[in-house]
Amino acid sequence: MTAAAAVAPATSAPPAAATPFRDLTREHGFEPLRLEGRLPEALAGTLYRTGPALFSSFGRPYAHWFDGDGAVSAVRFAGGRARGAVKLVQSKALLEERAARRALYGGYGSVAPGLRRFFPRVKNAANTAMLALDGRVLALFEAGLPTELSADDLSTLGERDLGVIPATFSAHPHAVPARNAVYNFGVRYGRRCQLDVFAMHGGTTRLLTTLPIPMTMVHDFVATDRHLLFFLPPLRLRALRLLMGFGSLAQNLAWRPELGGEVIIVPIDDPTRVTRFAVEPFFTWHFINAHEHGDELVVDLVRYPDFASNAWLGTVAGAQPHGGSYGTCHRAWIAPTRARVRFEQRSTLLCEFPRVAPAREGRRAEVAWVAETSPAAAARSGLPDGLARLELERDHQVSWQPGGGQLPSEPIFVPRPGAAPDREDDGWVLSLIYDPASDSSHVAVLDGRDLAAGPLARVHFDHHIPLTFHGTFVPG
Repeated sequence: MTAAAAVAPATSAPPAAATPFRDLTREHGFEPLRLEGRLPEALAGTLYRTGPALFSSFGRPYAHWFDGDGAVSAVRFAGGRARGAVKLVQSKALLEERAARRALYGGYGSVAPGLRRFFPRVKNAANTAMLALDGRVLALFEAGLPTELSADDLSTLGERDLGVIPATFSAHPHAVPARNAVYNFGVRYGRRCQLDVFAMHGGTTRLLTTLPIPMTMVHDFVATDRHLLFFLPPLRLRALRLLMGFGSLAQNLAWRPELGGEVIIVPIDDPTRVTRFAVEPFFTWHFINAHEHGDELVVDLVRYPDFASNAWLGTVAGAQPHGGSYGTCHRAWIAPTRARVRFEQRSTLLCEFPRVAPAREGRRAEVAWVAETSPAAAARSGLPDGLARLELERDHQVSWQPGGGQLPSEPIFVPRPGAAPDREDDGWVLSLIYDPASDSSHVAVLDGRDLAAGPLARVHFDHHIPLTFHGTFVPG
């Protein structure tokens, strides 16, 4: 019997109440996880993930998936075995609400209760992404500061400003291995909207530059070895309506395609010499990667024609709607000296949550690992139902679907120790998967060289973990 056959997914009908969009039922420190198949002996390190894990506050349902209080899960691999932990992030706002025994805060899509809607304060849910920085473990939420957790047991240590963050720290930092550095940004709303750009290197975080931007939303950016690139979408925040209590932040983001978009290029070595120019209107939640080719900057991204996906994301956790708004892989060639950008669709695959091999970040990558939404899944909930290896230089992909209504998360590629940097598939793909048949979650470990063969192993929690957004793998 092959390893793939030995861990074939269950096909029994799921319990009627099974859903990944309900509160986390059990928190615990590291404990042995049940193993199916055989884990590679060389796979050593910890997979951290975060996502919304409470979907209401004292009987008041959150109005958007993005608003759920975060929980961090961790799976530690060593010697062919795995141990797992999961805990809610004990944010200051969550503790304050529990002490008051009532909802006090709004969120990205939720309006604060009562008179608090006129003085909106967003709860730092720590529910979007993870960052391992100089031995520290940080949970990120783009409307707040990083939240540090204990690597020993995932207990919450508190918010951190890293010495320089004036307001917010995006949930999408990007590493540049060639510089042994990590870069990120934050958006400050006020009378003027500002973009803060940060560099983290050698245990020090510094503010590279601060740029004026329109009153918009910036969710992600991308980096090459020498440049940081921001695409500003034609979204405009109706700030006065927000301050007057008419709707949430998400409800006050207006899509204004007639204004066009903008690209901002920040040279890492001279961040004062910024290049900015107009681009055609589009939206992206996530970039895949970027690299430099002669005098051009080449950017791969998951592109949407507009902001309609935001409305679907706001309802999926509550009503399991049919269909959604989907992104596809595009490539942008940017010529800074000519202030020109041209786009080309590279694949018809409906995909999200892209990752590349860590050694290829900021440099030319030929392979992206993505969560795939098949046409059948698009006609149902719209949530991803498979993983895919996407060839960035040609329209070709290899897919694996777990079946049985299982819902995979973002695939994270872990290089095999000693693998050559140009071997972008020499390693393993890890994905946290929710299985409605057992109403539980597990991490699937797949061979990057043969994704379609299915998992080499699965390591099972004995409970469900609500769907997560992003994670990171820390070797060791």
